[in-house]
Amino acid sequence: INVVSTTSTSLVYPPSYFAPDWRNQLEAAALAGGASFYGSGIFPGFASDQLALLMTTQSKHIRSITASEIALNDHYPVADVMMNGMGFGRPLDFEPMMKTPGFIEMAWQAPIYLIARGLGVEVERLQSSFDRELTERDIDVAFGTVEAGTCGAVRTRAAGVVNGREAIIIEHVIRMARDVAPDWPTSDADATYRVDIEGDPDIHCVMTLGEAVGHGAGRAAMTSTAMRVVNAIPYVVGAAPGLLSSLDIPTTLPRHVFD
Repeated sequence: INVVSTTSTSLVYPPSYFAPDWRNQLEAAALAGGASFYGSGIFPGFASDQLALLMTTQSKHIRSITASEIALNDHYPVADVMMNGMGFGRPLDFEPMMKTPGFIEMAWQAPIYLIARGLGVEVERLQSSFDRELTERDIDVAFGTVEAGTCGAVRTRAAGVVNGREAIIIEHVIRMARDVAPDWPTSDADATYRVDIEGDPDIHCVMTLGEAVGHGAGRAAMTSTAMRVVNAIPYVVGAAPGLLSSLDIPTTLPRHVFD
């Protein structure tokens, strides 16, 4: 039975999966059963990696690639993830899971290594940063109230170093309200994905999903995440057994979309 999944984002590039023993067991099972496994999504899975690689087909020379997501996540209802995982609604001396040493690198290494593999370069090491900004007012959100004086915005950054400099960067900016962290990258939409390539030529690609403002943007992102793997099904069925990435199958163009 072939499998497509959005559940483990690290499997968008299986060779960099954070638990090699688990990956090896999964791969052995796939090979033994003659099955193909493909993991994808929107970020990671598309905007953070495959879209970036597509943009590089216009490049003569590249100094750096930055893929970023800028989102207003006031609609996300899971308090444990938002508060304990990321630190929203907590004072800045609170240590969320996101601040655990190596966590950001683990979370974003898959798209970094996928891009590197696609471009034929070697990542020497990963480095990261984690920043938070306070909200000056109470903000009512889906998981409760983010009180004034607590974290209202989070910015994570993971970078793959190539030839001694940061070359492949994944950045994630999440706010509970638009007016928090005004000096950070912003967007007119509630969910925005960017690819910025410094080189010859400079390339800038901006993608939004669904309604510009409102929870429709979140719903559109969920739909896009699901369709990344649904549209991949015929290509995964036709692929060789094992663990696949977007580098192993054609562009997953949809079928029957005009029906």
